Amino acid sequence: MIESHRTVDSLVIRTALAAEAADIAALHLRARSTYYPDGFPEDGTDWPARWREAVEHPDGQVLCAVRDGHLAGIASFRTPPGAPADTVKLFQFHVDPGRWRAGIGTALHTACVEEWRANGRRTAVLEVHADNRRAQAFYTRRGWTPDPGHPPAEDDHLHLCFAVPGE
Repeated sequence: MIESHRTVDSLVIRTALAAEAADIAALHLRARSTYYPDGFPEDGTDWPARWREAVEHPDGQVLCAVRDGHLAGIASFRTPPGAPADTVKLFQFHVDPGRWRAGIGTALHTACVEEWRANGRRTAVLEVHADNRRAQAFYTRRGWTPDPGHPPAEDDHLHLCFAVPGE
């Protein structure tokens, strides 16, 4: 687990704080709104509370990327219920749209992979919205492939998997 922080250029990647839940939820909304044609659907979810729960979840981790003192990206992962101990699920991964193509996603993904490897994870899984072509291309460039155990779902999500490189 990243206890302190690491700096790459002017980007700091560190463990998120519960007090940042509202800012994380706002970034989450901005990012997800980009791939919903009619805007992010309002379903009554209290996203700041959900992010606070994710940050405080004892078996999970939320990393944040901070550039020039501003939240620029977030990643949330943990072992999904019923999965083998060496499997991790990337539940959320977002970069602020105003900071796309600046290396933040790459650095944040690299930090996730380092955490997974350090914690003995060998397989990572995720679901990506079928309309989010940008994210799909990002994950493909990093070695994610369609999950053979989960063919394309009818719920508008694709299931991808990633073999965490060993040491």
